[in-house]
Amino acid sequence: MRLKLHERVLIIKMTSNNNNINNDMSKAWMSSIRPHFPTTPNKLRIKAAIATFIFIILVLAESVVIVQAGHRGVVLYLGAVENRVLGEGVHFIIPFAEQVIQLEVRTLKYQAEASAASNDLQEVQTVIALNYHIDPNDANVIFQQLGADYSDRIIAPTIQESVKASVAKFNAEELITKRETAKGVIADAISNTLSHRDIVVETVFITDFKFSKAFADQIESKVVAFQKYLTEQNNLRAIQVIANQTVVQAEAQAKANVAKANGESQAISVITGQLRQNPQYLQWQAINRWNGQMPYSLGSGGGLPFFQLPGPSQQQQQQNQTGH
Repeated sequence: MRLKLHERVLIIKMTSNNNNINNDMSKAWMSSIRPHFPTTPNKLRIKAAIATFIFIILVLAESVVIVQAGHRGVVLYLGAVENRVLGEGVHFIIPFAEQVIQLEVRTLKYQAEASAASNDLQEVQTVIALNYHIDPNDANVIFQQLGADYSDRIIAPTIQESVKASVAKFNAEELITKRETAKGVIADAISNTLSHRDIVVETVFITDFKFSKAFADQIESKVVAFQKYLTEQNNLRAIQVIANQTVVQAEAQAKANVAKANGESQAISVITGQLRQNPQYLQWQAINRWNGQMPYSLGSGGGLPFFQLPGPSQQQQQQNQTGH
């Protein structure tokens, strides 16, 4: 059965409409199952907001600096050192233009070995250790002139030169006998040199000087000989003291003997004078010195010098006197 022309046209239109409806339904279903992404203008705005936030954080981070305790901040403006020093704490600086370098101002220690030649050309070695700190007010000057590694730039060569110049003023023996004086000269030289570079030296420690083995043996033998000499001198002084004491004792004894002799001579003179004036003086002395004991025997000479028994002639004489 053949369709007419207008019928064919109507069928074609109906088929086309059905296809369009099916396509729209497919698009609607696909859009419902996939995620919704922002459009291109929205993406640009989000990226701009994130970039702005990051830029603000960076600016704030570059604008604030914290100087740690025991440090000072040296400010650099586009690489140039500014004439100001930041103390401890929080500070604000120009972001991206200024930079802060922190230098420690607390007490630090530096130790170095040094060698030099004495005035008599003896090789001397020692170890120098010093406690120091930089001047807090001149931290920017130190950084500008010496840099952050100023200890290696100025302290190490200063120690070497000071030791060489100071040790050359002494002989090797004087470095031993005048050790404290030599150490004081070295310490003063180091302190004076570093003070001109705004480095304050607190204390300087110097170990004993070391010499070559041959010179050390020579010094040891000389010290032993000197100690022996001192011992002999002490022994001589002891002998001299004993001899002086003996002389003094002898002189005192001689003076005592002279005094005793003079006394006895004077006593004899007095006794002789008394005997001349009074013959009974001896008998009186005997009576005063008698201990009260009678002798065991009486001789013709008389046991008692102050009491004698009468003899026959004396008895006859006494009887005749009694008869009268």
